Amino acid sequence: MSWQQKAITLKPRIRGFHLIDDEILTQIPELTNYKVGLLHLFIQHTSASLTINENADPTVRMDMESHFNEFVPQCQPYYRHDYEGDDDMPAHIKTSILGCELSIPITNGYLALGTWQGVYLGEHRDNGGTRRIVATIQGELF
Repeated sequence: MSWQQKAITLKPRIRGFHLIDDEILTQIPELTNYKVGLLHLFIQHTSASLTINENADPTVRMDMESHFNEFVPQCQPYYRHDYEGDDDMPAHIKTSILGCELSIPITNGYLALGTWQGVYLGEHRDNGGTRRIVATIQGELF
């Protein structure tokens, strides 16, 4: 059994849902050394989330953003935490709903995602900046 851990930095993105599979895989080439295992991803932020969803049709990401903006609206009179901007408290709520971590199986050096699955960064701030993810791999090497 082998363990590895490293920090990944994602480029800054505007608010929305973004496919980040390629950016993750580029920064974790060690993944190809694992016959079987798990990749655990943990985002170290309270205003961005990780989730898995449709990887082919970009309108899914647009609809996700539209839905979450309707589901968790900005500028609510009951929000007290608003000194970092109107998008701050809704970003925290969206992150709590979607989550800050994922575990993905590794099979023969590849992420064992379904045909239409991709890893999303949910960027919930208008301009969130770079995002840090701690990637932990555990498994059996080839």
